[in-house]
Amino acid sequence: MMYSSVLSAVVSALAADAVGNTAKQAWQNLYSPLNEGRADLRLLSSSKRPGGDRKVADCWIYARLHSQLTPRHWGALVAKFSMHKGKKVQAIGELVPLVCSPAPQLFIYKAVTAWAIPPLKGAKVASEPKAAHRPGKPCATSTGLGREQYIKRSTDMIVLPDAFYDITTWDAQGLNRTTYWRWKRGIEAALDALVRDALKSAEVILVHEGILMSVIA
Repeated sequence: MMYSSVLSAVVSALAADAVGNTAKQAWQNLYSPLNEGRADLRLLSSSKRPGGDRKVADCWIYARLHSQLTPRHWGALVAKFSMHKGKKVQAIGELVPLVCSPAPQLFIYKAVTAWAIPPLKGAKVASEPKAAHRPGKPCATSTGLGREQYIKRSTDMIVLPDAFYDITTWDAQGLNRTTYWRWKRGIEAALDALVRDALKSAEVILVHEGILMSVIA
């Protein structure tokens, strides 16, 4: 299995963690101790080997990165790119103490959260729509969405309310917005730098595995 870039490999691996356990269990069957310390993944994910499909390869990459990256690098990648709600939230919490900023702790926490979960265009968080019920007629939501559609849309990913992104609510001191924006930009710059470092470290691992197209080419 080949990946076009480090980022595509990381995103695919983290996406695989958000699905079922079938592939997670299957990749272990591909492991061969004879290849320990060498470019195992390219051999194990070969189409000639049973079970060598993309999801299995993604799970292998996930396990490799998780075990070999430092906790701070792994946490940065999970917070930024993971679709697994629980692990994303946990990673956000673990990143907060790593951020050096003059901002108060609450501001840092909310800035890290907003960085990891940016607003999605067209996505809204609201209470379940209600509609007036008239005797003899079935209830319906004002948007025309049934309950199952509403729940599915609201649970596919973490979506924060628009009000969360108002930086003036991240601190109770009532300072000017210029200060808040300076704090926010500084925190985001530090987190972006951490992600860049994490991707560089991940690249070393993936190059060793021999599964980057740019390297093979």
